[in-house]
Amino acid sequence: MIKQTIRLLLIEDETFDVRRVEKTLHPFKDKIQISDVVADGESALKRLRQSPNQFDVIVMDFQISGSLMGENLIREIKRIDPTYQIIVMTKLTINSTDFDFANRLLEAGAMWYCTKYPGDIIDSIYQPTDFILSIYNAYEKRRLEKQRLKTTQKLQKNIEDRLEAKPLIGQSPYIKQLMDLIAQVAQTDTSVLIEGASGTGKELVANHIHYQSPRKYEEFVPVNCGSLPENLIESELFGYQKGAFTGATQDKKGLFEVAHKGTIFLDEIAEIPPKTQATLLRVLQEGEIDKIGRSQKIQVDVRIIAATNMDLKKAIRDGLFREDLYYRLNVVPIRILSLKERRDDIPLLVDHFLLLTSQEMNRPKPSIQKQAMDQLIQYEWPGNIRELQNVIQRLLFFAKSGITEQDVQLALGVQGGEMAQDHEHSNSFWSSTNMLPWREMERELRRAYFEFVRSQSKSDAEAARKLGFAPPNYHRICKELGLK
Repeated sequence: MIKQTIRLLLIEDETFDVRRVEKTLHPFKDKIQISDVVADGESALKRLRQSPNQFDVIVMDFQISGSLMGENLIREIKRIDPTYQIIVMTKLTINSTDFDFANRLLEAGAMWYCTKYPGDIIDSIYQPTDFILSIYNAYEKRRLEKQRLKTTQKLQKNIEDRLEAKPLIGQSPYIKQLMDLIAQVAQTDTSVLIEGASGTGKELVANHIHYQSPRKYEEFVPVNCGSLPENLIESELFGYQKGAFTGATQDKKGLFEVAHKGTIFLDEIAEIPPKTQATLLRVLQEGEIDKIGRSQKIQVDVRIIAATNMDLKKAIRDGLFREDLYYRLNVVPIRILSLKERRDDIPLLVDHFLLLTSQEMNRPKPSIQKQAMDQLIQYEWPGNIRELQNVIQRLLFFAKSGITEQDVQLALGVQGGEMAQDHEHSNSFWSSTNMLPWREMERELRRAYFEFVRSQSKSDAEAARKLGFAPPNYHRICKELGLK
């Protein structure tokens, strides 16, 4: 229900026809008012630019004085604000089957059109009831479009904030090429296979592909395949129907259903067991899933991005991965270089993580000595960017003020190129001026050890096995410790 007065801008160059519109609107004067009348297109555009919020609906004569009129004027109004709704009046001799004229108006951006008069109507617009209803409809349509535009702008801002919070850091030629490739791939719906060592930022690349794509307003669903138990992986990915098995007390949406119209990111794709590989292949080929306990297939529209730190071609030769699935996933391959292969980017990454961690710890960002930075650049970084972020967190946790070469050596656990043995000097846990509560110390030790094991493992699944955890428990503890 419309509670406020609808304000019209009337574009009409004949006084007689202005009075005709006024008489038509008079019975509805409490709900519809003419806020302004202009006689030509240029004056109309000027008024709309000067007072963009003064008018709710625009009513215009198709033929007016001046060179700007008809479809051209409609297009110019829409350029000012695409939510403006335009009703066109005409005294041209047309009939209800003149589809060409109607299509031209609609394609230009008009919402509705009407004939001023058939010749025997002198007091009002012809078909006054339709005219009034079209004004109400135009007002409501603009309100809904403004609301939709506001929602879209808010979503766009959220997406920009996400990308800004997780930027691709670097200035090397490789990073610039990677950014260009992401922008290009994002505009397609093809499957992408991201390959790279653990900790290189494969999920970050997948995020950027999704949030730069036309699917950006839909779900991005990351799945760590290595963390899903083999006996539950298909029910997690594809869901099940109530009563499908003992314990299935309600319907469950699979992750592919959750990702419908969006993107699913299958990390550690090599960990998927052979049976599920065959099911996944059918999903890629047919665009539909078999839900456990349901006889009918479900159509899904999902863009698939997969990632691995394993050599899938070797896994194929060893009979561990399906060759046909590999080629379905590997339509667009993206290889992420290890950190030691792009050392030029390390200073920028260090600066980024220093600022980020300083903000999280609510302390000033410390300076870093050149010798300290040189040592970080020359380090081999077996755990890649993930390890670098952990080292920066450790540096900020222990460094007193500016970061020195010795601070870096302690954070890396090296002293003169060898493992330090003297706890008194190598570990500021033992500093008499920096004693921590036990719970905080315990958390830091667990975090440091988890990071160490991860840096020495090819995948999170392997790290979980080394630590003696089931993958779900391993991922839960990583989340508790703030490890990504």
